[in-house]
Amino acid sequence: MVYPADVRQDRPVEVFMAHMDVVFPDETELPLRVEGGRIYCPGVGDNTACLVCLLLAGKYIAGYVDSPRWREIRGENAPGLLLVCNAGEEGLGNLKGVHKICEDYGDRMERFCTFDSSLSSIVDRAVGSKRFRVRVRTRGGHSYNNFGNDNAIACLASLVGELYGIRVPEGGKTTYNVGMISGGTSVNTIAQEAEMLYEFRSDRRENLEYMERQFMKVIDRGKSEGMDVSLEIIGVRPCEGPVDPKRKQALSDWAHRVVEEMTGQAPKHCAGSTDCNIPLSLGIPSVCVGSFRGAGAHTREEYVETDSLEEGYKVAFGMIFGSRD
Repeated sequence: MVYPADVRQDRPVEVFMAHMDVVFPDETELPLRVEGGRIYCPGVGDNTACLVCLLLAGKYIAGYVDSPRWREIRGENAPGLLLVCNAGEEGLGNLKGVHKICEDYGDRMERFCTFDSSLSSIVDRAVGSKRFRVRVRTRGGHSYNNFGNDNAIACLASLVGELYGIRVPEGGKTTYNVGMISGGTSVNTIAQEAEMLYEFRSDRRENLEYMERQFMKVIDRGKSEGMDVSLEIIGVRPCEGPVDPKRKQALSDWAHRVVEEMTGQAPKHCAGSTDCNIPLSLGIPSVCVGSFRGAGAHTREEYVETDSLEEGYKVAFGMIFGSRD
């Protein structure tokens, strides 16, 4: 959903975004309960609370955007506002929502802010990543009659062992993970096929390139030993591009002031993998700000503290309407 407010072709735009998707695959209603000053529900914080704050700000904007009061609120020469409820931020969505927004508006996007996660932190550095599906195929056979034939699970396990022997580069933070493994047919069958999902992440572009080289060395070594290995790229999140440091710092400082003023607590600044990755890779100053206090993100026990939701709305409102000087 895209809501353009006072957006004109000859003017730059500011984008404010919150993603609608959650990590849980459930197709039925998620369980919700309110208890002890908390709202419990999978996805209630990440990212429902932030999405609601953006929608409330949009409701306010809709009441003023066509009135003379709008110029008093925003200023005569302020950029247009683009409020976006997007999808594709979680899991294997590959940031498809923000990709589309940057494709359509990137050439006149002055700054970008996404509401995601808690009030305690501001993400102003991008963690890039690359994700692969690695599939191994073998002849397989009966576990007794064909004993000695290559087992796809065993071959895949040897690749995993090598991948976990890679030393991460120094400087910044770099990680890797095998998140899922599947394959085989039965306990008495030599597996013909097995696959894994593998990713590496870093807040430095050169480290991502290093990790990809090391990954490909492991795969190529397996192939040279006779393994039938195939790769599929299932996700790419870029690191930060050539962003003007002064403009980027000004946006980060502005977000810090807003959060501290509205909550009474100074947020920490950190790197993360968010919708900001795409505009940052294009050189657009970007920041990710939270809208709640809580815990348990990406778990079934996730909750938000109800008293923090008003603070979250004030932060969202302050980011959209506060001073940009």
